[in-house]
Amino acid sequence: MSPGPGSAPAPDPRAEAGDGRRGSRTDHVVTGIARLIIDGDLAPGDRLPVEKDLAARFDVSRGSLREAVRALAALGVVESRQGDGTYVTSLDPALLVGPIGLAVDLQAAGHGTHIHSVRRLLEVEAAGLAASQGLASTPELSDAVDALEAAADMLADVPLGGLDRAAFLDLDLAFHRAIGAASGNPVLAALIEALAGRTARHRLLRSATEAGVEDRTQAEHEAILSAVTAGDPERARVRMAAHLLAVEDFLRGSE
Repeated sequence: MSPGPGSAPAPDPRAEAGDGRRGSRTDHVVTGIARLIIDGDLAPGDRLPVEKDLAARFDVSRGSLREAVRALAALGVVESRQGDGTYVTSLDPALLVGPIGLAVDLQAAGHGTHIHSVRRLLEVEAAGLAASQGLASTPELSDAVDALEAAADMLADVPLGGLDRAAFLDLDLAFHRAIGAASGNPVLAALIEALAGRTARHRLLRSATEAGVEDRTQAEHEAILSAVTAGDPERARVRMAAHLLAVEDFLRGSE
């Protein structure tokens, strides 16, 4: 059946695939949906229009539209709900920076020092921002205290089989996560989370090969928290920098 007067012809998927434009059409849809969100036409939690309407809006086939939706889902921008359509996510920074983790994983081999240098820059600033809040107690700082206390208990009662280094590392990550959250900047906290969790392997190696590293880590964490709760941004930055530089020094000697 031919289209009626004034109606636009449906996009031909064979033409898209045959002329090499599928990728560019998919990019066009990704950019278009992102623009709808940026302009406020779609808000977090909103349901996207049905496939037919979106395909017509962007003048693409449903195949290109579905590729674009899959790409946006991988980026944490939308989520598909079985039988209920596709929705804009909360757009929480932790979701949106998640894909950075893949880049970190791909760079990890032979580039540990570079990754840790970036992590240090972020966490030094996070410590300074946390201290600049001028608050001796917040839920985030309480999480840091809890991690320190649990680590202290672990170090005080090491079993005959030796310290559970993986469990200690989990507490290390919890402490740094709490300081990142206490910075008051959710994007910074999300970036720290993306880097810290994926650089744990290097710290676990250091723990297994460098005597006394856990006790030094504990003392350094206590010094960082003391500076933060005292409301001393400069000292907090210095303490965090010294703490993370020790890891970088180890990596330079092992790579």
